[in-house]
Amino acid sequence: MIVVRITLNVLPEKQKEVVQTLLSMMGPMEKEAGCLSCSLLCDMKDKNLLCVLEEWKNREKLDRHLKSDMFGVLLGTKSLLRQPHGIRIYTVRLAEGINAVHAARGERVCRRVKGG
Repeated sequence: MIVVRITLNVLPEKQKEVVQTLLSMMGPMEKEAGCLSCSLLCDMKDKNLLCVLEEWKNREKLDRHLKSDMFGVLLGTKSLLRQPHGIRIYTVRLAEGINAVHAARGERVCRRVKGG
């Protein structure tokens, strides 16, 4: 799995425009082949700090997305930002869930038995 984190520090007077643009992209992006999820987050203390989180099945699918017109629109928001986009791409080799939390807390993990 590939995780992409894009941070945007938006000019205050352009915040609404950028948010509307990004929200309009979320639905179509999630329908792209290989997209596992896509979210837009906003900092609770500063509404001008935004973060787009994307999860992709593999690098091939992500590279196709990075070449797309839609991603070009995201990059086109640069004139509406205080500083350049912060783009980080992470390759995830292992993803853990609640069992890792229970183990870290020293709690017993209950397993559901099939048919039971």
